[in-house]
Amino acid sequence: MPHRGQRIRFCYLLFTALTFSPLNTSQAADYTPQSGQPGKDVVWVGNPQVMVQKMLDMAGVTASDFVVDLGSGDGRNVIAAAKRGARAHGIEYDADLVALSKRAAAKERVSDKATFERGDVFVADFSKATVVVLFLTPEMNIRLRPRLLSLKPGTRVVANTFAIGDWNPDQIFNVAENCERFCSARLWFVPAKVNGTWKLGAGELLLKQTYQTFSGSLKSGAGTIPVSGRLRGEQVNFHAAKTQYTGRVDGDVMEGFARTGGVDSKFRATLLSK
Repeated sequence: MPHRGQRIRFCYLLFTALTFSPLNTSQAADYTPQSGQPGKDVVWVGNPQVMVQKMLDMAGVTASDFVVDLGSGDGRNVIAAAKRGARAHGIEYDADLVALSKRAAAKERVSDKATFERGDVFVADFSKATVVVLFLTPEMNIRLRPRLLSLKPGTRVVANTFAIGDWNPDQIFNVAENCERFCSARLWFVPAKVNGTWKLGAGELLLKQTYQTFSGSLKSGAGTIPVSGRLRGEQVNFHAAKTQYTGRVDGDVMEGFARTGGVDSKFRATLLSK
């Protein structure tokens, strides 16, 4: 009769063999996610392939970008971005989908650029992204909105179908061919922050910002003039009376050119208070 220690060792070896057997490896390799399968905060639905490319096109993804896909699923958006030469990273809560994504990236030979982590999109750090990809529910998008708006001005956020609350997109595109559902792409540029009081020449510029639009007034010795404008990332454009201002926001400084009656002059504004 075998010794007790031998029985324990035999059971351990049997467990190890079963756990790491070729059968299990094969089963893992054959894993196929099902559309509509439940996840932590949302069911999984694959982004239509035509939308994968369209969303990356809208965001203008190039090799200089760092693309982060929040809720990356089977990794198709990340892998497509990596094939364009970009560094791309997927954050996905489902461990099976993360493993599937890594195998797919290896198969497509982009593992050096396409990386994945198992994580919660509401906790994970994506602050260095230059492009953020979303295919989440409207509720999840709203929960993420403060973090998206805190990203570097000019960061592009592209989403399939679903809005981000009352933050209107800068661009919408509908795909009519080779797409049956979830065929609308929305693009936002994270706007610079201009809310507050600015010193502009001999006057004060008081601005109230709502996402990428703002309004207010320009007060000077000549009186008060209404102001309205728009942001596209760091780029700013506004008018006051007959003068059109076009420039760039860099933290507490706004500068560019002011055109009045076809004549351009430089302008510079500094933030006095928020």
